[in-house]
Amino acid sequence: MNKTIKLILFSIAIFAISLIVPNITHAATLVNDEESLNSAVSSADAGTTITLQNDITVTKPIVIAKELTIDGNGHNIVGSNDWTSTSGNQTMFTAQFSDAKLTLRNINLKNGPKYGVQSYDGATVILDNVSITGFKYGGVLLNGGNVEVIDLHLGYNGTGSNNGIEIDKGSAATHNPALTMNGVLTSDTSENVVRVAENGYLTEFTIENTSNTTNKVVLAGDSVVLTDKNNNVISETVLPDTVTPNVDEQKNIITIIANSKTIKITVDTGKTITEDLLKSHITLGENEKIDGFYTDEQFTNSFNFNDPINNDTTVYAKISKVETTEPENTTPEKTEEEKDETPKTGIQNYVGIALLAIAFSSIAIILVKRSH
Repeated sequence: MNKTIKLILFSIAIFAISLIVPNITHAATLVNDEESLNSAVSSADAGTTITLQNDITVTKPIVIAKELTIDGNGHNIVGSNDWTSTSGNQTMFTAQFSDAKLTLRNINLKNGPKYGVQSYDGATVILDNVSITGFKYGGVLLNGGNVEVIDLHLGYNGTGSNNGIEIDKGSAATHNPALTMNGVLTSDTSENVVRVAENGYLTEFTIENTSNTTNKVVLAGDSVVLTDKNNNVISETVLPDTVTPNVDEQKNIITIIANSKTIKITVDTGKTITEDLLKSHITLGENEKIDGFYTDEQFTNSFNFNDPINNDTTVYAKISKVETTEPENTTPEKTEEEKDETPKTGIQNYVGIALLAIAFSSIAIILVKRSH
C-alpha cells in the first residue's frame, strides 16, 4: 500500500474519531433517584443531557450554573412533603447567572414550597414538553432571567390565586427578565397565566413572539394578555404602572357582547377592523342572524368600522331569530288506489285450462299416428 493511500485512510480515521468523541463526551447520563440526579448535575460537563429512568422525589432545590438538558423521559419529579432545605431559594430548579442554560424536556414537575423553575439574573430556561403544577408560589419565575416556552402546560400553582408565569426581578438581580413564546402554552386556569410582579425592583422587561408560536403574549391596553392562535384572549392581568414593557406587538382588546356570551379578542392598535372579523368570532344558534354591531346595549348607536381602534372597546352584537314559514305542499296528496269492484267470475282461469288441454290433445294425436 503506497503512502498516499495510507495518508488518505489515516485522515478518514481521524475525521471519524472527531465525530464520535463529542457524542461520547455529551452522552446521556442516566439517573434514578435524588442522589444520582444531584451528583450528575454537579459533575456533568457543559452540554450534557441527564435522563430520568423513573419518577424521582426531591427534598431540596437543584441549582444549575452551566448548560444542561434534563430529559424526564415522561417521568415526574415530585417535591417531598419532608422538604429539608432551609435556604432562601426553595424553587425546585434554578438556573442562575448568564452561563446557565437549562433545558427541561419531557418532564412533569409536581409540588413544592415555592416555584417549579426559576431563571435568575441572566440565566436561560427552555421549557419543551413540560408540565408544572402544585407549587405554592407559582409555576415559573423569571427573576431577571430568560425563559423560552416551546411546549408548557401549567396546572394550578399558587396559594389563594393562580400564578403561572411570573415576570419579576429581585433586589440583587442585575438583568431585566425576558419571555420568548415559541410554541404552545396551555393552562388549567385562565387566571394570572402570565403575571408581571410589582416589587419596586422590576422596571422593564421584554416579550418576544416568534413566527412559530401558537400562543402569543402581548400588551393590550394596560394589560399583559395571553392569546390563542385566533387572537382570542385566554388570560389578562393588569400591568403595574411602574413597569415598562418592551413588546413586539401592541394590541387593544375588543369585547364582543353577543346575547349572554362575552368574547374577547385582540386587534392591532391604530388599525380599523371589519364586520366580518367580528362575525368570525361569534357562534350563532339555530335560526339566528346578526342584525348589526352597536356601541351600546340598547342598539341605538351603530359601531363605526371606519374608526381606528386606539383603546380597549366594547361592541354589542344585535342578534335576532330568522323567521321561517312552512313551505307549501305542492305535491298532490296520495290517495288509496281504487279497488277493482268487478266481480271475479273465473273465466280467465278456464281459458288457460282449455288451452293446456288442447295442447296435450294435439301431442297425443301425433304420437298415436306415429305408432301406426
